[in-house]
Amino acid sequence: MRGAAPSPPVPVPPGAQPTRFGPSVAACLLAGVLFVQGFPRLPGFEGAVACLGLGAWAWWRPGLPRVLGAFLFGVALACLQGQATLASQWPASRSGEQAVVVGQVRGLPVVAADAVRFEFIVESGPAGLAAGSKLRLGWFARPGESLPVVAPGTRWQLPLRLRAPRGLVNPGGFDFERRAIEQRIVATGYVAEPDAARRLDDATGAGAGLDRLRAALAERIAAAVPGPGWRFVVALALGDTRGLDDHDWEVLRATGLTHLIAISGFHVGLVAGFGAAFGRLAYALFPPLGRRWPRPQGSAAVALVLAVAYTALAGFALPTVRTLLMIAAVVLARLARRPQTLAQSLALAAICVLLADPASVLAPGFWLSFVGVAWLAWCLPYRPGEGWLRPFLASQAVAMLGLLPLSVWFFSQASLPGPLVNLVGIPWISLVVVPLALLGLAFEPVLPAAADLCWQLAADLMQGLWNVLEWVAAWPPALAWLPEPGLAATALALLGAFWLMLPRTIPGKPLAALLLLPLLWPAPDRPAPGEVDFHLLDVGQGLALLVRTRHHALLYDAGPAPPRGMDLGEAVVVPALRALGLPRLDRLVLSHGDNDHAGGAGAVRRAYAPPMVMAPEGWAAADMQACVAGQRWRWDGVEFELLHPTPHFPYLRNDSSCVLSVRAGGRHALLAGDIGRHVEARLAKLPPAQIRADLLLVPHHGSDTSSSLDFLAAVRPSVGLVAVGEGNRFGLPKPQVLSRYDRYSVALHDTAGSGAIALRLGAAGVQLRERRRQDHPRYWRHAAPGGAGYAIGRQEPER
Repeated sequence: MRGAAPSPPVPVPPGAQPTRFGPSVAACLLAGVLFVQGFPRLPGFEGAVACLGLGAWAWWRPGLPRVLGAFLFGVALACLQGQATLASQWPASRSGEQAVVVGQVRGLPVVAADAVRFEFIVESGPAGLAAGSKLRLGWFARPGESLPVVAPGTRWQLPLRLRAPRGLVNPGGFDFERRAIEQRIVATGYVAEPDAARRLDDATGAGAGLDRLRAALAERIAAAVPGPGWRFVVALALGDTRGLDDHDWEVLRATGLTHLIAISGFHVGLVAGFGAAFGRLAYALFPPLGRRWPRPQGSAAVALVLAVAYTALAGFALPTVRTLLMIAAVVLARLARRPQTLAQSLALAAICVLLADPASVLAPGFWLSFVGVAWLAWCLPYRPGEGWLRPFLASQAVAMLGLLPLSVWFFSQASLPGPLVNLVGIPWISLVVVPLALLGLAFEPVLPAAADLCWQLAADLMQGLWNVLEWVAAWPPALAWLPEPGLAATALALLGAFWLMLPRTIPGKPLAALLLLPLLWPAPDRPAPGEVDFHLLDVGQGLALLVRTRHHALLYDAGPAPPRGMDLGEAVVVPALRALGLPRLDRLVLSHGDNDHAGGAGAVRRAYAPPMVMAPEGWAAADMQACVAGQRWRWDGVEFELLHPTPHFPYLRNDSSCVLSVRAGGRHALLAGDIGRHVEARLAKLPPAQIRADLLLVPHHGSDTSSSLDFLAAVRPSVGLVAVGEGNRFGLPKPQVLSRYDRYSVALHDTAGSGAIALRLGAAGVQLRERRRQDHPRYWRHAAPGGAGYAIGRQEPER
């Protein structure tokens, strides 16, 4: 009615409006940061700044604009940080350049017999390398020479060969380019001229002093503990895992205790809990303290101080810093006497972590920490008088079920005995071994003998548990490897876990369990009978090609394992086979004995134990079968035949390569190893029906010693695969070789520009199914447009 008095505003109940730092705002901020991590490229600086300002303004407005503002603010903040990190990285166009850099060694160097690897903080260097940049370097000893002492906190002037951060991109593989963004690594490299390296005066900053203290304490613990248990004490007390070998990590993965050994956010939270308990004890023993400072605030302050000290001992590693920020957010809120629920405390901690480091969402630890606490807080509210055993068992069940989808997403594995082992391992390590190790650190400055006793007792107790863990890890099914999951399967599994943890009165729990099946038992993507899949893995300058039929699998070469480098058979090939859901390997064909083809064979054989291994005669070991032209077999309607070497052919390394023919659905693929022109000339004389192919694995990585015009005229491929490392020192594939393939209109795909490549061969021809870099683009990932990432450099001597 016109002229009537306006109705009074309806009061909004408390909690209906999102608070500035509440759970809904934290969730939207996280969603904005996470949204950016899927971008193939980042937007411009001006747009990100405008979005940041708009988001900040809306964040401070009440109601719906607040959550939208938090989302926009998260998007803008992640974009700006990503732009700054990418801009600071050494340009890819300058990879391989040599530069003289002055800086200091940070962290604890990893020393081997003939190499030392360390992080180097730049003080001065060439244009494009800012002061404060972090480099990851290697220093390799020449034959007959010894390495210098590269100690924490030392300053050096080093002639370095620098490269932009670049990794290998494979199914189930470690993404180093993402890790470089997360850890702010601007370049990798090595000392190019050791004789020209010069040690300068030691660094004097707090960070260098802390690194020297950690190194001295690690040596002190190792000297105090005579047995092998010292490595666990050093890891638990200082976060120094240099003493743990591959076997140790395998045991920890198989028993689900990896998170308990190296200093992690869990340990920082544990120390903070000890600090709070110590503070309450102090107030109980000295009641007058309460007159000066209330007990809740005083205990919280003690917890924060001890958490800071323990994080410093861990070298301010990123997982511990994230947990420290979480603790600091909660403690400061308590010191300000602002009452908070657990959900509000968790939200405030998440906001602080995201504002300080948006790239933390790239780390598995971020998700496992926050999601684990959120599950526990939601499923296990505190009930007075309930005791400790039932909540402890319930927390293990909640953690196992709630974190299973994330564990499979990040690691593609699950420890079957892990839940039971954790029932013993968590209290044993956290409440017994860790306190003894820390007590030793506290005693060291005043009572060294007492410190020795604490460390020795901690080592003995840990070694006793370790003997049991090794026995459990020896059980073959202890560690279940699962195929690489998709986002939809992971989301369904999280929904299923949420449903299963609802109150018992909620119906449909069996249906909820079905939601886990796409993650734990995915439908295999196998070729039909009469078809064959090829998966060319990205192993740098080497070769590993999986050939898979409906029910069988063959691996053609196993990647390199250089003496001073990483065993890519273990680090790339085996994880990729597991991520592709390969339950067994029926045959391993090693084309020849060069390290870039056969170096990773040992790791593959340990993981899969193929019943047959084939290699050229003259190099094949006693337990291998010699490759001889004319050998044939048939799997699932797919025909295999060896075309080379011929009987009694001498072993001539590259020219003795096992050449494998694969026929499916009337189509043909030819895997040519590293053969040269002379062998190509013999093969070119074979009948066209035997040599002509639709798909060719380019011989010898595109070297000019191979891919002759006569050979290409005989094979006439429509698609070629080039297994080549980005920026390789041989300059492969050679430009003149590329021009030959261009002359025959061959579509070439290479691992340098595309990462792992998947194709299917059958009656429909050659189908390109995946190029890992192009089909999974990320702003931190280098990818050549169209997949042609050829490493063409200056002309160098023939390989």
